[in-house]
Amino acid sequence: MEDVMHAIGFIVIFGVLFVSIIIAEAVYWRKKGRPEAYNLKETVANISTGGMYKIVDGIAIALFIQYFYEYVRQYGFQYEAEVGVVSIVFLIIATDFFFYVYHYLMHKVRWLWAIHVTHHSSKIMNFSTALRQNFLMDLNFGWVLWWIPLALIGFDKNWALIAIEASLAYQFFLHTETIGRLGILEKVFNTPSHHRVHHGCKPDQIDTNFGGVFIIWDRLFGTFVDERDVGKIEYGLTSRQPKTLNPLRLNLDEFFQMFKDVAKYRDLKIFYKSPSYVEDVYQGDPERSESDAKGSGTRAV
Repeated sequence: MEDVMHAIGFIVIFGVLFVSIIIAEAVYWRKKGRPEAYNLKETVANISTGGMYKIVDGIAIALFIQYFYEYVRQYGFQYEAEVGVVSIVFLIIATDFFFYVYHYLMHKVRWLWAIHVTHHSSKIMNFSTALRQNFLMDLNFGWVLWWIPLALIGFDKNWALIAIEASLAYQFFLHTETIGRLGILEKVFNTPSHHRVHHGCKPDQIDTNFGGVFIIWDRLFGTFVDERDVGKIEYGLTSRQPKTLNPLRLNLDEFFQMFKDVAKYRDLKIFYKSPSYVEDVYQGDPERSESDAKGSGTRAV
């Protein structure tokens, strides 16, 4: 119970900080003559989904994830380095690499995309978009792709938690059009410029710039795209763009759509194939086309 209370306290502190920054950015854009940069109803929906996600996340970590982490850790390399510059740098780099892998798979596997789609479904890019997350994130067990490799290396669970939460906090500041390019930092770090491309829905913007803190993984593995090379960025999904700001529907619609597709086509591959697998394989199905016109969800291809 104490761990749950600590998690809730953490959520409240950072929640107040992030909401304050969101308000400040909204005021900034209004003074700059761009009030459309923030939509009040959408901002409230984003904050609501973020609050739902973080409450479930905090409880899941406190009641289950940390114990599963310790269980797995005993079967790994049991890296026991003392706290110091080298071990902290190693932890930061490892955390970011495994986030890259996790994030890449979120865009390539329907089971993971059905959750991550919530975050990409906004057609506006501002700090509140960072909070637009899905409360099912921990319940679909995608987190094992990020947490468990750190456990197998042997990092202490508290240090792993700090590294993961610090990465997520850093990524909050990537969701903005307020900050332009950042010079030499663009070479190494993920920046708002790089992340704006990641949220784009044009063909040359989709499935790019997956890094969390660093952009080096994208440069190494060929998923990097420079904002200057893609023209005007359009945010949102390529199809089934949500027509609602109901936080529950933003969280659940695409997840339920995935199960509907599996039942309709009797094809279990839908769970682990690309988010566009149904459209690619069963294209031309008039019933599916009608569903697409009403629903919400595909972007990754």
